[in-house]
Amino acid sequence: MTTRTAFRTCPLCEAGCGLEITVRRNDDGSEEVQRIRGDMDDVFSRGFLCPKGSTLKQLHDDPDRLRAPLVKRDGVHVEVSWDEAWAEIERGLGRVIETHGRESTAVYVGNPTAHSLSAMTFSRSLLVGLGTRLRFSASTVDQMPRHVASGHVFGSPVAIAVPDLDRTDHLVILGANPYASNGSVCTAPDFPGRIEAIQARGGKVVVVDPRRSRTAEQADQWVSIRPGADALLLAAIANVLLVDGLADVGPHVGEHVVGIDDLGPALAPFTPEAVADACGVAADTIRTMAHELAAAPSATVYGRIGTTTTEFGSTASWLIDVVNTLSGNLDRPGGAMFATPVAGGATTRGKRGSGKGFKIGRGHTRVSGYPEVMGEYPVGAIAEEIMTPGEGQIRALVTLAGNPILSTPNSEQLAEAFDQLDFMVSIDLYLNETTRHADVILPSPSQLQRSHYDLLLLQFGVRNVANYSEPVLPLDEGQPDEWEVISKFTMIAQGAGLDADPSVVDDMSIAGIVRSAVNDEYSPVFGRDADELLVELSASGRRGPERMLDFMLRTGPFGDGFGADPDGTSLDDLLAHPHGRDFGALVPRIPEILRTPSGKVELAPPAFLDDLARLAGAIPTLAESGYLLVGRRHLRSNNSWMHNINVLVKGKPRCTLQVHPDDASSLGLTDGGAVSITSRVGRVTAPVEVTDSIRPGVVSLPHGWGHDLPGSKLRVAAEHAGVNSNVLADHAALDPLSGTAVLNGIPVELAPA
Repeated sequence: MTTRTAFRTCPLCEAGCGLEITVRRNDDGSEEVQRIRGDMDDVFSRGFLCPKGSTLKQLHDDPDRLRAPLVKRDGVHVEVSWDEAWAEIERGLGRVIETHGRESTAVYVGNPTAHSLSAMTFSRSLLVGLGTRLRFSASTVDQMPRHVASGHVFGSPVAIAVPDLDRTDHLVILGANPYASNGSVCTAPDFPGRIEAIQARGGKVVVVDPRRSRTAEQADQWVSIRPGADALLLAAIANVLLVDGLADVGPHVGEHVVGIDDLGPALAPFTPEAVADACGVAADTIRTMAHELAAAPSATVYGRIGTTTTEFGSTASWLIDVVNTLSGNLDRPGGAMFATPVAGGATTRGKRGSGKGFKIGRGHTRVSGYPEVMGEYPVGAIAEEIMTPGEGQIRALVTLAGNPILSTPNSEQLAEAFDQLDFMVSIDLYLNETTRHADVILPSPSQLQRSHYDLLLLQFGVRNVANYSEPVLPLDEGQPDEWEVISKFTMIAQGAGLDADPSVVDDMSIAGIVRSAVNDEYSPVFGRDADELLVELSASGRRGPERMLDFMLRTGPFGDGFGADPDGTSLDDLLAHPHGRDFGALVPRIPEILRTPSGKVELAPPAFLDDLARLAGAIPTLAESGYLLVGRRHLRSNNSWMHNINVLVKGKPRCTLQVHPDDASSLGLTDGGAVSITSRVGRVTAPVEVTDSIRPGVVSLPHGWGHDLPGSKLRVAAEHAGVNSNVLADHAALDPLSGTAVLNGIPVELAPA
């Protein structure tokens, strides 16, 4: 028996921590993971690791993880060969397309795809190949408002300014709990350690949240806010900066900003006194927050899912940019800055400094007329698009690594809708609450059997780093790689037949990327011979995601440009640096990052100025609201799909309804007792947890539970089932600017069960 050490990046959340994995080779030649710990030499995480990262072995070994395709026969899922699964897809999907057309099909993409190199590089092929505009994803129950705000202000939806945590003197966090989440749309291993470092160097951390979360406990100041009022608080802070003469965008950014003069009149109604009751935050506190932001040597405001999954999520996201800009902290060290992704991205490619800008509404949903945003539609509209008869009705659905039954609004209605589909295919690791509806389930390899590079998430890193990970363990016999599964499905959906070769999609995809680059006058390979570059890329024998990643790295901002910069990076370079490469701290990127038609930071887009009237009109409603439900995160939980690992779910039940003692007393609720929670669309019963860590009038139920549905196969999760908070979420309650569901601030009624 021998051992070897493998290094890889953890793919389970957005922190991207480095892992040191000891692999044991047995006498029979098989290999298994013996130990996982933090990689002390990782250039980004420096040994930090949360409890989830050490469970990759348990995920790989989980007996419930699918190793073979499943086909539903007589209502029961049975294991079949890959050939049988492909044949079933050709029959079932082909029948729907032939009868009802491609617009009768739809795709749902879950958030694990953001952590998969294969899915990130090949999911677009699936979307295009299926030939439907009906695309949905977890983005509209998560971060879509952040994309919309950045798109309007900076011209690109991925031009998202992240807090420069390592250099800031003053950090304001709204609606985020990095001690539990490890950070989100802000890639920062050991986010808690970076918070504590701010305090150690004399800085201040302020947390705005209805709950005294673990992050709020660590903060220097906890501002207890009423759910859904973040946009009002931010508008009032911006108002104070303008009215009190504190606004100063600074010389670097100042010449590149337009719209500041429009902000004063637009924000005039939002004085601290006008919003105080609706926010539940004293006017003096709001005014002090504004003055401290302006006075700090450097400061940054960071908002996450508690701000985005509200009825004013997009406007709140925009106002974060407004406050960061007016306080002089946009695009400067210690403020809100933009990463320079090593593998490139929308903010590094094409013409620098201006572009086509950002628009929504290139199409609308058939039933309620919701506009398209970033090529997709609100996930809250899926059920009505399936259940409403007529031309364009969804009759076939493909889900890729997602569990919308537990993660999207009005879950019971959605489950009813899925039962009405003519055909459904899921590409997933588990037979879960969503995939139980599928006619065919195609399993992907485990995380340890896949290569990895955080293609999307490093676009939001707090440093410019790059880490590539080779697969730790080999594929199971007969198991295609994830990119091969996606590619073959794409070809069968296009009618290429059962003998379709996934390499055809691969070759077409890389050829398209290369030819686009050589025709781009701003690319480092502009004017080069595409065929020569393709030959050089293929000489290594790489295919699939690795070949694409190599090209992206070599043509990225730190790349070797295929010989133009001998010291530049490439996939070979990252393989020679198993702990990653650090390309330095964030640097100012305005104006080159801008893709707006004006070539300026457009700080007052009409869409948001217009929405301020809706925000002002909500002040009385927010001030008089009854009980409001919010979600919460836990360090050992990652949405719905890691609840089948015993080490992560054992112990005291965490799926409880947190209630303030005063509310518990008035309602007759007792700690450990049961409470009935009712919203406009649903009702659940949950155990009560009485705690003073939540403000009166607010209750909290964690997201991603409810593992008691028949037909799934998650034995550990079923023993810790919990309740599904999204049964209570209203599918019709959406942020109109982004289509994002309202998952925080849900009006509910409570009673002893």
